[in-house]
Amino acid sequence: MRRLRICLAICVCKVARWGLRIVGRGGTNLPGKLAMRCCPDILGVLGQQVFTIVITGTNGKTTSARMLEQCLENGAVPAFSNRSGANLLPGITAEFVANASLGGKMRLPYAVIECDEAAFRRAARHLDAKIVLVTNVFRDQLDRYGEITHTLNSIRAGLEDSPNATVCVNADCALSAGMVAGLPNAVRYFGVETAFAQGGDEGTDMARCACGAAYLYEYKTYGHLGLYRCDTCNAGRPAADVAVTAVLDEAPDTSTIEVRVGGEIHQVTVNLPGAYNIYNAAGVMAAAAAADVLNLGMAVISAALREFRGGFGRMERLTVGDVTVRMILVKNPIGCSQVLRYLASVTEPMALVFCLNDKTGDGKDVSWLWDVDTAPLIQMGDMLASVTCSGIRADDLAVWMKYAGVDEAKICVEYDYDKLLAAVAKSSVPVMIMPSYTAMLTLRDMLAKQYGLKQFWE
Repeated sequence: MRRLRICLAICVCKVARWGLRIVGRGGTNLPGKLAMRCCPDILGVLGQQVFTIVITGTNGKTTSARMLEQCLENGAVPAFSNRSGANLLPGITAEFVANASLGGKMRLPYAVIECDEAAFRRAARHLDAKIVLVTNVFRDQLDRYGEITHTLNSIRAGLEDSPNATVCVNADCALSAGMVAGLPNAVRYFGVETAFAQGGDEGTDMARCACGAAYLYEYKTYGHLGLYRCDTCNAGRPAADVAVTAVLDEAPDTSTIEVRVGGEIHQVTVNLPGAYNIYNAAGVMAAAAAADVLNLGMAVISAALREFRGGFGRMERLTVGDVTVRMILVKNPIGCSQVLRYLASVTEPMALVFCLNDKTGDGKDVSWLWDVDTAPLIQMGDMLASVTCSGIRADDLAVWMKYAGVDEAKICVEYDYDKLLAAVAKSSVPVMIMPSYTAMLTLRDMLAKQYGLKQFWE
């Protein structure tokens, strides 16, 4: 009977996924839900057969997963991943089933899986992860995640259910680094041992030592990340196994860094800009080094980071007509602040399009906007040619922009996405699109159909 349930779950999932994609739908979550209904432990059955690397945390999951996937591809390691970004339990289940035979045997021996931090505690029970990369922990959508302690507890619970995993954790994030205390797992730390040129401490979450004292910082890279210590009990930032020791160049499209791995210094170019992508790259290098069974040397990793083209909607560079467009997902204060900081460093005029929805996937509460560091908007000066506010909460965006100090003559509201994209295609300057999650899905789908781009699941 059990074998029959497994086969039925796989068949139902595969047929549903095929049918949904035939009609132009992603087929990322519903097929997994159907499979779990037929066989509740189907992910456990399949997950035990695979060497799985899980990426979780607040920001950077998708980009880190795609970077790591590129490393495995360059190293000729046969692996699959949930590149659609469906990172809840049904989406992860659907991806495993898609890579299984009808009899329940996995076709590929390795997987790179990004997992929502709130879902990790459930997914970990099934996956038997061998590597878990925790990117960082920041305050996120309050209606989904609640207070930051809830996120920490969810990740910690998932780690406790991953006894065979090496945990790679951000040493510069006091919240993340403190979370692994007392775990029996092997732990690898990564971090940045230099201040960024565009550093700051906007949107800082409360970071306290286990003794209760507030941490003191020698410097912050951004948010609460940085070199911290406690003068009360002498605790502080753990030594990093993979450390960015110098930022050699922060260009509009790339970042060149020096990284210490295993006592050796390597120069690495990351084919994405921004301080947060330097952290993503450091985390990926730590995870790749921890997965020594894969035999990924620094030459392979460096080449992968240099060739990496960006994940769906995450600093993704597109061509719309004759216009260069970057689509950069924003979903919380620290992420949005860092995107604005990056935009302020660009030395050519640009048009900014901000699309904000308040659907379930975005978070119903959009008050996080008012915690964003808006100083970079003013720093852009004449480089900011125009600001278009769109999405369900377009009017809220326009008010926010006004109070941020943006010249009202530059601000317009456009609710119609067809008109919005038509204007983007006619822009005389590069366009930066900052959408919330569901807005990104809609805009990206429209662009794919109009300009022949890949769909998000491809």
